[in-house]
Amino acid sequence: MDLIKKLTGKNTAEYEPVAKNLIDNSDVELFAKLVKQDDFLFDFIKDNVAKRIKYACNLENYQNLLEFLDYYSASYENVIAETLYEFGKEDLIPLMKEIFLDDSPSKKAYVAKYFTFLPPKYIMELVPLLRETAKSTFEPLSVNSIEVLSKIGDETSKLEALAALDSKDEFEQYSAIKFLVTYKAEDALYRILDVMKKSSLSENIASEIPYLISIEDLLKKDFDQAILVLCNIVNAIPEIISPSSVLDYNLYSIFENLYLENLSGSSALLLRLAKDKFDELVSNEEYLFDSDKNTKEEIYDIQKLLAGMNAKKLESLLYEEMYEDSDFVFFAVDYVDELAELETLLDSKNQTLRLKVLTKLKEKNLLTNEHKKAALDGITCDEIRAVIEVL
Repeated sequence: MDLIKKLTGKNTAEYEPVAKNLIDNSDVELFAKLVKQDDFLFDFIKDNVAKRIKYACNLENYQNLLEFLDYYSASYENVIAETLYEFGKEDLIPLMKEIFLDDSPSKKAYVAKYFTFLPPKYIMELVPLLRETAKSTFEPLSVNSIEVLSKIGDETSKLEALAALDSKDEFEQYSAIKFLVTYKAEDALYRILDVMKKSSLSENIASEIPYLISIEDLLKKDFDQAILVLCNIVNAIPEIISPSSVLDYNLYSIFENLYLENLSGSSALLLRLAKDKFDELVSNEEYLFDSDKNTKEEIYDIQKLLAGMNAKKLESLLYEEMYEDSDFVFFAVDYVDELAELETLLDSKNQTLRLKVLTKLKEKNLLTNEHKKAALDGITCDEIRAVIEVL
């Protein structure tokens, strides 16, 4: 039988000898094959394998794990780093620092994870290098380096990321946000939310925020800001955010609670938006083709939950967000059918909003020259004016 099948299987008599041989003999070839299977194994299976690897390690063989560092795997980095620290203690630090100077991003990523287990005093000399590796294009190395900087409370790198939030380059802003989220800089939350509102990468940014603060906690802290984050998250599935995120973000419970206990103009809009999105997900098999069983079941459950909500009750609340200073007005325009409500926004100070309303009117075959004339009054952006004129 294939050794990978034995190692990942349920038979103790099969997987224990394979795991022992893997470590005792530094079977790099087998570990490399295991890493290649990452995308094809369920998380619980990889968790089991990690436990089997740890169980096979002891004081005599644990350094054999170092032979595997050329093959990076997010599934096994923690068990490798933790086991190296557990058995090596401080004696292994000089060797690990030496490896960290290697050119291999994979090795550096593992070692950076190892550093997260060390007391800060042992890695202070590496702070300048960690600030550089935190910017690595190899994301595991970047993330692990940021976690180390966070653990030792490096203010220099944090302040640099905060300053980058004011950049005119949206990708630089987004990189800074990912840094601050990994750093767990909760004091930067409102600055991140402000960037999200103005950025064309708003959906990408929204997908990061639940890893800084849970949606449930954000709902308690600032209800409408949390709803805005959720609107962007829903919009981002599945093109930007994986369908499996419904489990990560606990969307079923959140949607259910909003409907039963916290209905408002903003939350009703979110639920209406979510209903369309989840109807789309279940109606197109391509969206869920690569999803695991748990993800598919959760998405179908959420779709049924949303389908069972009183549509008229939701729609009656949407008009609360039909004013230009609402953070939800761009979403609301898509769901409001009243001509008079749409027309009130044609003199908005937000020129993009005027264009959005005109586009909506055209979709409904309600657009007139009077609407275009009203919207064009005071338009200063040449690009928006050009689009309006050809509608």
